[in-house]
Amino acid sequence: MNVLRFSDLVAAGKVAGQRVFIRADLNVPQDDAGNITEDTRIRASIPAIEMALKAGAAVMVTSHLGRPTEGDFKAEDSLAPIAKRMGELMGRDVPLVANWVDGVSVAPGQLVLLENCRVNKGEKKNNEELAKKMAALCDIYVNDAFGTAHRAEGTTYGIAQFAKIACAGPLLAAEIDAITKALAAPKRPLVAIVAGSKVSTKLTILQSLSKNVDGLVVGGGIANTFMLAAGLKIGKSLAEPDLVGEATAVIESMKARGAAVPIPVDVVTAKTFAADAPATVKAATDVADDDLILDIGPKTAALLAEQLKAAGTIVWNGPVGVFEFDAFAHGTETIARAIADSSAFSIAGGGDTLAAIAKYGIEKDVGYISTGGGAFLEVLEGKTLPAFEILAKRAQG
Repeated sequence: MNVLRFSDLVAAGKVAGQRVFIRADLNVPQDDAGNITEDTRIRASIPAIEMALKAGAAVMVTSHLGRPTEGDFKAEDSLAPIAKRMGELMGRDVPLVANWVDGVSVAPGQLVLLENCRVNKGEKKNNEELAKKMAALCDIYVNDAFGTAHRAEGTTYGIAQFAKIACAGPLLAAEIDAITKALAAPKRPLVAIVAGSKVSTKLTILQSLSKNVDGLVVGGGIANTFMLAAGLKIGKSLAEPDLVGEATAVIESMKARGAAVPIPVDVVTAKTFAADAPATVKAATDVADDDLILDIGPKTAALLAEQLKAAGTIVWNGPVGVFEFDAFAHGTETIARAIADSSAFSIAGGGDTLAAIAKYGIEKDVGYISTGGGAFLEVLEGKTLPAFEILAKRAQG
């Protein structure tokens, strides 16, 4: 995907003295008192900001936080805690500016944080008048917020339409590169792991991937529905029997291309859904009527691990069992370690996946970890994200 990159503008010396507007993703979790509980997104946004400051730009940064009501600013909507934390991380004062749409005072070498952009009327619906006003604030617009790339909003799409120059920041550019490497031009075999509680929420992803991947590993409640499609009994496990037809279609679509959806040969079951429930390993053909399948079994995990170690590219979205319960975490751990050991280029995304990566300490062994959540899932569905689309359009001149 051809987009203009902010790093290229910096390298070409085109940023000094320019007003740079950066749309970051600073939507961090907070406790009831408003204290930031996890600051990864703030840390991840700093390289783009530092890059602009070092190049001699006048820098404005904004983000959404939470779900504020447009036109009705409340104290809990404020980016004040973000400004404070950003200042601590950068070792400088980060002034917070409210009511900024009609004008911002910022000089080259200065940095200001613009108050929660979703409080502005028209942001969510990408109002053209708002977009033009925001575009007039800057010489260069930088989108560095992959987590919002699937939304066509004022600060993610409209401003990019009307700004003099619109480009991708280092975070967004890295996501584009990783996605291209994994899906548009993958080294084969390409193996995707799609797991979660429901087929319905991931059906379009499964259908899209089934046209492209060499192996499609399903896990969690999704695997139970595929087991039903393969004629196996699943006891009282979580599944969607009404989607067995769709699961069968995915299996057939893969088979027609000489590819496969591996169905578990063994599973780990319990009688109740609880951390302390006794775990029993069973052949997939021996599941009792009162069993709950909570993980793949060791034989299945070993077979999948071999497949992953031989892969050229791996896309991972979702743990394959209830990994929060140690007795039902072995499948997910085996797969995580196989991905870490594989020479394949791996891209992983989704909240539970990131939690599993952190639990097993394999962050440095995954090729690229996407923090995009919904945006990552829409890419897997084969959709073109609005933020990518407008930047590509602007790059064409």
